[in-house]
Amino acid sequence: MSESEIPEGSKDIRCIVCPTGCLVHVENINGELIIEGHSCKRGEEYGREEFIAPKRILTTTIRVENGFLPLIPVRSDIPIPKEKLKDTLKEIAKTVVKAPIKMGDVLLKQVIGLDVNIIASRDLIEA
Repeated sequence: MSESEIPEGSKDIRCIVCPTGCLVHVENINGELIIEGHSCKRGEEYGREEFIAPKRILTTTIRVENGFLPLIPVRSDIPIPKEKLKDTLKEIAKTVVKAPIKMGDVLLKQVIGLDVNIIASRDLIEA
């Protein structure tokens, strides 16, 4: 990782890897990341990733045509870069799928050109 890829400044991050919930302090000092406050290696890695390139699993709904319900809950199959969430939501908002749908079905492949699929979070039968 090059020095230019690491954001400047510092950030306090609540670690969510385990129930302990450590407050991890991450600081970029002259291109070197200083990570403090973690009680395990996983917390250190979480703090590093969250500081450099935060990602989130996206959960939302997609409109359904001819379904028992008008919407189906969906999620991304892998975390999405935080700065791409709004663009992903805009693309999902344009989407309408047809029932029946099985939990785990891929409803959108490689959304906005990312290697991320949007999958159904439940079964949905036809109306």
